[in-house]
Amino acid sequence: MGNSSVDVTSEFNKIYESTANKALAYISAKCGNPDDVGDILQETYMELYSVMLDKGCGFIDNEEAFVIDIAKKKIYKHYTALERKKADLSLTMLTNDNGEVNLDIAPEEFDIDDSLCTKELVEEISETLKTKSKEIRKIFFMRFSLDLPINEIAQLLGTNESNVKNKLYRTIKELREIYAGKGEFV
Repeated sequence: MGNSSVDVTSEFNKIYESTANKALAYISAKCGNPDDVGDILQETYMELYSVMLDKGCGFIDNEEAFVIDIAKKKIYKHYTALERKKADLSLTMLTNDNGEVNLDIAPEEFDIDDSLCTKELVEEISETLKTKSKEIRKIFFMRFSLDLPINEIAQLLGTNESNVKNKLYRTIKELREIYAGKGEFV
C-alpha cells in the first residue's frame, strides 16, 4: 500500500496550489529580509515534498497549518544560522578601507513592478527604499509584489490598518517628491 512518486507529486501539486499564497504572505510578513522570501518559500515546499515522500500522502491532516509550521521552522533556522554566521565573522572582514568597522548586513534590494517606470527609475527607487526600515520594505513588498490588500498586510504584521496606510502613503509621497522633482515620477 505504498505511495508512488507520481501520487506524491500529484498530491504535492494540489497542496502547493491551495497553500502557496498563504505561505508566501506568511513568510513575507515574518521574514527579516525581503530578499530571503523566495529561498525560504522554496525550502518550505522542498521539506513538504520530502515529508510526503517519507510519510505518505495521508500523513497531513491540515495542509495549510502543516505548511505554515514548516515555514516557521525554516524562517527560524534561516535567521539563527545567519546570526551564527555574523557572529563568526572576524572584525577584519568587517572593516572598510578606512579601518572602520561595519557591522551592517548588506542592504536589501527591493523591486517595484511598474510598467510606467523605466528600469533606471526602478533601480533608483529600490536604492531609496533600502534606506527605509524593514517594516516599510515589507509593506512595499507585500503590497506591490504580492498585491496583498492593506487589511491583510496589517494582520500579517500584527499592526492596525491605519499604521500600514500611514507608512505606505507617507513613503509613496516621499518617493513622489524625490522623483517628481526630476520629472520622472508622478
